[in-house]
Amino acid sequence: MATVRARTFEYAVELDGNWVAASDRGGASLPHDGDNWTPEHLLLTALCRCTMTSLDYHARRAGLEARSKGRGRGTVTRRDEDGRFAFVAIDVDLDVELRPAPSESARSELLEGAERDCFVGASLTVVPVYRWTVNGTVVE
Repeated sequence: MATVRARTFEYAVELDGNWVAASDRGGASLPHDGDNWTPEHLLLTALCRCTMTSLDYHARRAGLEARSKGRGRGTVTRRDEDGRFAFVAIDVDLDVELRPAPSESARSELLEGAERDCFVGASLTVVPVYRWTVNGTVVE
């Protein structure tokens, strides 16, 4: 039986001598603004965007339109287990509009898929805590 190989995704960035970042996909450069956009802020941004991208993917597959906005917060301190500085807590709040409104079970499946399939979140050692508001209702 043939082995099925998992899809592979590759990404690359390049930083110049002023730490201005460019994506291998082109687009606008990301200037170095270390006072306001630290690497930690960029990680939280990546986590929110990845989760929202994952939600969009699952919503489209279900025939739904998703519009979302989010907020991420994290705490960095020394970890007890190894004394290294790292994120020890991350909270992600996402506010989503789904059209048409899915059933409660379909909504739960979409949100679980969005969390599970965000590879940024899956790459972290700390498990993000997600809070969802869908169509104006807090999901518990």
